[in-house]
Amino acid sequence: MEKKSLEQMQSEVDAYIGQFKEGYFSPLAMMARLTEEMGELAREVNHYYGEKPKKESEEEKTLTQETGDILFVLICLANSLDIDLEEAFNLVMHKFETRDKDRWTKVDDES
Repeated sequence: MEKKSLEQMQSEVDAYIGQFKEGYFSPLAMMARLTEEMGELAREVNHYYGEKPKKESEEEKTLTQETGDILFVLICLANSLDIDLEEAFNLVMHKFETRDKDRWTKVDDES
């Protein structure tokens, strides 16, 4: 499977959504959907790493599938609000590399 940039993913999702008259859902509806998808991921994490095993009647889903669902909805939300996810990522990384640079112990500082 080919690697895609955030720009490519945003463009691909926009082309997909653009084929439907309804277009993007409202930001509030997408936040509700994002919350729903986060709950589904949390349930899967709980099944794999927590104390609550799946029931035999429950459909098998993977953490990868659930993470993909979250990414899709997040891209939809960003597109609908004209947010460039690469720019957003760069901003948050700059914050971590400056404001938060000494917050945690670095691996090479442990010796």
